[in-house]
Amino acid sequence: MNFNSIYSLRLLGNIEGISYLLLLGIAMPMKYFFGFPMAVKIVGMAHGVLFIAYCLLLALQMRANKWNLLFGLYLFVATLIPFGTFVTDRKLAKISAD
Repeated sequence: MNFNSIYSLRLLGNIEGISYLLLLGIAMPMKYFFGFPMAVKIVGMAHGVLFIAYCLLLALQMRANKWNLLFGLYLFVATLIPFGTFVTDRKLAKISAD
């Protein structure tokens, strides 16, 4: 397996996970409690771009590393859960260490 390719997926996953937490933990409260909807537009757009980039990179890595569909689905579903990408980062770190 190519370490650099898995590392890039891990890095992008962590950045995407942080953007998700910023969206849920900071931008959404700013919109609904402080009347600042622009926060969700800005952070939401950044998160959306990062999410799409992660999905595309995941598809490329699934093919390059010959990961099965179930593992790819696991990595995808983890992006939908807050802190999920941080959990999968450990699993990907183990894979890249092998």
